[in-house]
Amino acid sequence: MIRAARGTALTWFKSSYSSSQGGDCVEVAAHRAAVHIRDSKAADGPVLTVPPAAWTAFLGGVGGR
Repeated sequence: MIRAARGTALTWFKSSYSSSQGGDCVEVAAHRAAVHIRDSKAADGPVLTVPPAAWTAFLGGVGGR
C-alpha cells in the first residue's frame, strides 16, 4: 500500500466514466506533495508519482477530449 508522508493511507479515485467491467482505467490518489497514478486492474502494480503541477498541466492538455 502506498502511504502519504505521515503514514496515512492514500484514498484512490477512479473516473465516474469508467465501467465496472474493467478495461483501460486508471486510479488517482492526490496528496499535497504528489499525485499518484496506477492501473485500476493492478492495484499492487507500479505507481507513477508526479508533482501536483505536472498533473494539473496534464489535465489541462487532455481536457475536453
